[in-house]
Amino acid sequence: MNASLPSISGLSDLASRYDAVLSDVWGVVHNGVAAFPSAVDALSEFRKAGGKVVFITNAPRPSAPLIDMLDDLGVVREAYDSIVSSGDATRAMIAKYSGRPIHHVGPATYDDALYEGLNVHRTTADEAEVVVVTDLETDDATPEMYRERAKYWLSRKLPMICANPDRVVEHGDKIIYCGGALGDLYAAMGGIVLMAGKPYQPIYEEAFRLAEVAAGRPLDKSRVLAIGDSVRTDATGAAQFGIDLLFITGSIHAAELDAFGKPDPQTIVDLVAPSRARLAGFLPRLSW
Repeated sequence: MNASLPSISGLSDLASRYDAVLSDVWGVVHNGVAAFPSAVDALSEFRKAGGKVVFITNAPRPSAPLIDMLDDLGVVREAYDSIVSSGDATRAMIAKYSGRPIHHVGPATYDDALYEGLNVHRTTADEAEVVVVTDLETDDATPEMYRERAKYWLSRKLPMICANPDRVVEHGDKIIYCGGALGDLYAAMGGIVLMAGKPYQPIYEEAFRLAEVAAGRPLDKSRVLAIGDSVRTDATGAAQFGIDLLFITGSIHAAELDAFGKPDPQTIVDLVAPSRARLAGFLPRLSW
């Protein structure tokens, strides 16, 4: 990559090149508190022009309850065709423990839908056969706060299923840690960590399938665009799946990229370069 990154004013500058968009949600379409109106408008306009939009998110819940959450945040259904979540992909991993004890780490009841119909029994780490992490238990928590608990999991050789590979996320005007940060800590300690969300292939394969269903025909990957704000998940996932990336700079990387000031294209290129993603352009916030 080099700094000859095309300057674009919005998604409309790219729209004719793509038949479908696989868009990240948190940090691109909303910030956990409210929708970004310009992003909702952009995706709605893309669909009006005949494009298809699939939301691809590392939220650790199945997609059905996420639709209700998006409604509440002001993300209108005209902005997207389908949604696939890390929770959807993770349920297949948890299903292997049907009838067996698991230890849940995350908000006590917020992620209950992840386990519906899977016949698993939540218990303490003393009895569990696997640790399932949806997120840290509070917004103020850090991965380091879990180190002693992780040492115990490791002593019992418990594998970890991480339902949310994101390390951090934008929440209102704050950046908070996510389940992926705890997964990183456990892996660094020598633990076995399993993930199915971005940047891993199962969630992209399902998103692409949903885009083809919405289009009613096969799609060419060269005409599919990923939109995301994370190098680790969105850029890496797009690169590995072989699709272009529109990078949103004004979320978790906003400060280091001076996203809303005078961003340097070369700095953005250098940040994304390790992922090997093909950059179609960048925007501080998604807009039409």
